[in-house]
Amino acid sequence: MLMTPGPTAVPEAVRDAMSRELINPDVDPRFKKVYDRLTDRLRTAYGLDEVGGGAADATPDRDVVVLGGEGILGLEAAVASLVEPGTSVLCLSNGLYGEGFADFVESYGGEATLVDADHDEPLPLDALDEALAADDADFDVATMVHCETPTGTLNDVDAALDRIEAADGETLTVVDAVSSLGGVAVPTDRIDVCLGASQKCFSAPPGLATAAVSDRAWAAIQTRDPHSLYANFLPFRDVSDGFPYTHLTTEVVALDAALGLLFDEGLDAVRERHRTAAARCRERGAALGLEPVPGPDRSSPTVTAFEVPGRAEALQETLREEHDVVLATGLGEGADDVLRVGHMGHNARVDRVDETMDGLKTIL
Repeated sequence: MLMTPGPTAVPEAVRDAMSRELINPDVDPRFKKVYDRLTDRLRTAYGLDEVGGGAADATPDRDVVVLGGEGILGLEAAVASLVEPGTSVLCLSNGLYGEGFADFVESYGGEATLVDADHDEPLPLDALDEALAADDADFDVATMVHCETPTGTLNDVDAALDRIEAADGETLTVVDAVSSLGGVAVPTDRIDVCLGASQKCFSAPPGLATAAVSDRAWAAIQTRDPHSLYANFLPFRDVSDGFPYTHLTTEVVALDAALGLLFDEGLDAVRERHRTAAARCRERGAALGLEPVPGPDRSSPTVTAFEVPGRAEALQETLREEHDVVLATGLGEGADDVLRVGHMGHNARVDRVDETMDGLKTIL
């Protein structure tokens, strides 16, 4: 039983959709119909209109695009599309992926200002205020992460967006919502580039990066005219005459099917299911003397990262071998100190959480 925080277990209906006859995305008009339906469904998943798509646009100034590549492609493509030598970027961080934005910025010649906190702390809003108030503050872009998966932290991006908007209102914002989108409400209408992926809360296979891009972000991208073909949103803004490269047909069909399941259940019901599964996981963990890394008040409904100093890899291996349940360890220097339960997407169910925690209880 795959209980990792991405890739997640893929439901049978999605696997069935993947097994159907392949559609050639370059010559078969049926593929464009599937892609268009997928982007309509993603608009709803991003919170940009009502279920059904198109009829009641709440935020018509945003296009949704789907790139062929794992979720990290979206992070790099956002930077590659917006950043060039001399671009000033504020990177707000309290985790591995927040820090990674600064690495991407520097690799594309941008000037990254990293405003960071320890990985078990909230976003450093006071330090953000200081950075925005500095005499030389003139940021073109600001980046941040909604859910830092390595620690299971759900960040208060609204508070950060408030400060950035109040500072000058011109800074473009990029938010990594890869491991929250679909399980948690995301304030996409306030974000210029909001990033998602197929393999987290949507419970489709890894292979697609998604983005909701605002009109003013498109204007900046067109001015920038990115040189990359693959890490570039611009060729996907208008695909009426075809795609810039052969799209990942099976993954597109799979994500479309997965979103169909999500809407059959209803977005509100899905989010409530995530909250219930998360509460159950932490209740069972507390009974075993385990606590989430950032504390229960800042933990995401999609993933719980338990502190198990020096034991994560051994617990992971024993749980897999003796109970056939796969969890993830931490990432980076503290990899062996954190054991992560991914109660996201198809796995955000109390019975799956209980089976996982029963096995962990036996081991402990």
